[in-house]
Amino acid sequence: MAWRAIHLKLKLAGTGLLAVFLLGLTACGGPPKWVQRGSGAFNDKDQKAFYGVGSVVGVKNEPLAWDTAENRARAEIAKTFETYTGYLMRDYAASTTAGDFTRNTEEQHVERAIKTVTTVTLSGVRPIDRYKDEKSNTYYVLAMLSLEDMKNNLERAKELNAEMRDFVRRNADRLFDRLEREEEKRGIR
Repeated sequence: MAWRAIHLKLKLAGTGLLAVFLLGLTACGGPPKWVQRGSGAFNDKDQKAFYGVGSVVGVKNEPLAWDTAENRARAEIAKTFETYTGYLMRDYAASTTAGDFTRNTEEQHVERAIKTVTTVTLSGVRPIDRYKDEKSNTYYVLAMLSLEDMKNNLERAKELNAEMRDFVRRNADRLFDRLEREEEKRGIR
């Protein structure tokens, strides 16, 4: 009888230790580094590329959530190349005094509107990783466009004249390096 009690205690202790160990592993997990790093142009493992991180929260339809996060990741990359931003601010203030200057009314109205539009066709953008945060029900997708694919896109672009296409192709690597140096100066990495 005593032996069974000891065996049961050891078994429960072992199960408890295993549960604590697994809980510890789960707590150490967390999101991948790319979720925290976000979108941008990076030089990883000697491959220069543009990365976009898209996310969506609160969508219960899982395939729709993944598609939405992927589309948002693609849009993040597109914003790197072409973005039009329109900005409008209207400010109105008035002070009205009636009669003897002891009674007046003040009014003020401020409006701000910002519209950002990105329209660009990019070939070669592909999702390369996915992550779901189970606690917040947030879906994340990492998309990538390599610098080489971007150069190949320029080759196929009919809108650019030959002179502009050649200029961009000649200077793409130099401009990418310059962007990296500027980001390092600002501590963006």
